[in-house]
Amino acid sequence: MGEYIISILFFIIIWHLYVKISNVPTYVLPSPGIVMEQLLELFSSGTIYPHLLVTSMEVIIGFIIGAFLGIVLGYFIVKSSTLKYALMPYLVFAQTAPKIALVPLFVIWFGIGLVSKIILIVSMVIFPVMMGIITGIDSIPEDSRNLMKILKSSPSQILFQLELPYSLPALFSSFKIGIVQAVIGAIVAEWISGKQGLGYILTYASSTYNTPMLIAGIVVTIVVGVITYELIALIENKLLYWHESKTF
Repeated sequence: MGEYIISILFFIIIWHLYVKISNVPTYVLPSPGIVMEQLLELFSSGTIYPHLLVTSMEVIIGFIIGAFLGIVLGYFIVKSSTLKYALMPYLVFAQTAPKIALVPLFVIWFGIGLVSKIILIVSMVIFPVMMGIITGIDSIPEDSRNLMKILKSSPSQILFQLELPYSLPALFSSFKIGIVQAVIGAIVAEWISGKQGLGYILTYASSTYNTPMLIAGIVVTIVVGVITYELIALIENKLLYWHESKTF
């Protein structure tokens, strides 16, 4: 966390000096002090809390569903070459499609509400998590697999005692990508079709040319992303204390 604080302080100093020296108008780029005043206003008035709650709920629900589906889909793909060759092209196409262009389609198909937002978030989380489980299982040494066969392990024993533990490092790496993608997906969905959430605050501030509020909303969004990322990292450290990557 210390590196975050140092980086932020350095950035704020550069930002403040640039605004003061260049005499930049507030509507173009407000000073850090003005943005801080806007942040305090949003929190002290209670305006931000309902929107923060909505976005956080969307991120958590979408991430959990997307992570679960990604693990299940990735597991079956790595176990079946037929399924892999049948589905992977479509999954890659879906991942490379511009998500901001999909939001209007999701609104038409699923309506303006929580469902369309969750589906967008799931679509952004599922692919990195799927690739994480595939990478983890593919990296299992053949000797370990042969040992499980010699011990006549059942499929469930192989899954829970070999494949999932061995996949955890790759999975948590994909979870970190997925949670950031979930935050981005929630903001994009709210920006286009939401009436609540941090994305809506950004839309409102942009449409009213309220630059301090816009930057304050961006700051809150970044904080949400950092906190959720660090929560995943904290869980990773607790569960993977035994892994060689955590020994230093």
